[in-house]
Amino acid sequence: MRLPDDDERPGLTPTVMSAIVAVTLFVAAILAVVLMINSDHKSGGNHTASVSQNGRPTPRPASSGSSYPDIDELLSGSKLTPDDLSFWNLYPPTTATPPAATPEPVKTPTVSQNDPSTDGKHTLIRYSDGKEEWVLISPYLPKNNYDFTKLVCQSQLMKYYENGKQTSFVGVDVSKAQDYIDFVKVKKAGIDFVMIRVGARGYGTGQLIVDEYFNDNMKRAKDAGLNVGVYFYSQAISTDEAIEEANLVLENLSEYQIEYPVAFDMELVENDTARTDTLSKTERTAIAKAFLDTIEDAGYKTVIYGNKQWLIKAVDMSKLTAYDVWLAQEADIPDYPYKFTMWQYSKKGSIDGIAGYVDLNISFIDYAEK
Repeated sequence: MRLPDDDERPGLTPTVMSAIVAVTLFVAAILAVVLMINSDHKSGGNHTASVSQNGRPTPRPASSGSSYPDIDELLSGSKLTPDDLSFWNLYPPTTATPPAATPEPVKTPTVSQNDPSTDGKHTLIRYSDGKEEWVLISPYLPKNNYDFTKLVCQSQLMKYYENGKQTSFVGVDVSKAQDYIDFVKVKKAGIDFVMIRVGARGYGTGQLIVDEYFNDNMKRAKDAGLNVGVYFYSQAISTDEAIEEANLVLENLSEYQIEYPVAFDMELVENDTARTDTLSKTERTAIAKAFLDTIEDAGYKTVIYGNKQWLIKAVDMSKLTAYDVWLAQEADIPDYPYKFTMWQYSKKGSIDGIAGYVDLNISFIDYAEK
C-alpha cells in the first residue's frame, strides 16, 4: 500500500498559507516598532530637557500620544536638579527703595583745652631774636584790673578814663640822649610828669656815672611846674653793688624834692655782652630788692622798671610784690597779666620842646598825691 505526500496534507491550501504569512509579517512589524520606541526612550534620544541661558528649564517636546514626560525618564534619565525646577527665578528681584540720604552734621571746630593761646592760663613772651614762649600765669601774683576799653590815645598821649573823668597822667622819661629840653614847652604840650635819669653803671666796665644832664634837667623841669621822678640804670652783679648804686642816687637827690618814684632799671643788653648776663634769676631778684629797700629806707617811693620778658623771666616777681611796677611795652594795649602802675607805651614819641624821639608813659595813679 503508498503513504500520502506532505504537500498534499489536508488544510494547507495556498490561500491559507498566504494569510499566515501576512499575519506573521504584520506582527513582526508591530514588534519592530515597539522595540524602536523602547530603545529611543532608554537612550534619551533628542528629547532630554535643557536649561536656557536665563536659568529657566526648556520644555521638551511631548512624546507621541502624551503631553507629559515618561515616568521612567523622570526617575532615571533626567539630569535636572531641584534648583533647575525652582520657579522663584521667574520673577525679577524686588529692589528696596533706598532711604533718603541723611546729611552729615557740620563739624564745629572745638577749642582745645590744652591750647595755651586760648586757655586763659598762659601769656606770650616774644624775645628779641624772634622766638616766642607761652608762659603759665602765676595764680599768686596780683593781676591788673584795668578796663582797656577806657583807654584813649589823643595826639600820641595815652589817657585813661573812669566815669567820664580822666584818672591817669601823661609823662616822658629823659636822659642826656635828648640833649637840651625846653620843659616849659613840654608842660604846655600836655605832659604831667617826667622821669629823669640820675646815672648808670657801665655794662662792660662796671663804672658808676652820673648823667651829665641830670642836675640841669631836674632844675628846669621843677621850674616848669612838672612833677618829677628819677631812675637809675643798674648793672650791679651783687647786692653790695646794688646798695652802692642806690646810695649814689640818694646823694644826688639830697637837694631836690621829687613827687614820682625812684625806679630801678636793669635791662638786658642787646647785641653785646653785659656783665649781668651770667646772673641767675635769684641773683637778679636779690639785687633789685637790695636797691629798692635802700631807697625806701630813705623815705622815697619806689618802682621796678622792665619789659614783659625781664619782669617774668629775669626776676622772681613773687619776691618783689612790695614794689610798684613800671611796665615797658610798645603796644596799643599791654598784655602783661600782673599789676602795674606805670606803662611806657612808646619809644618814638614826638613832643614839643624835645628834639628827636622820646619815651612816652602813662601813670594810672597820681604819685604826687600818694
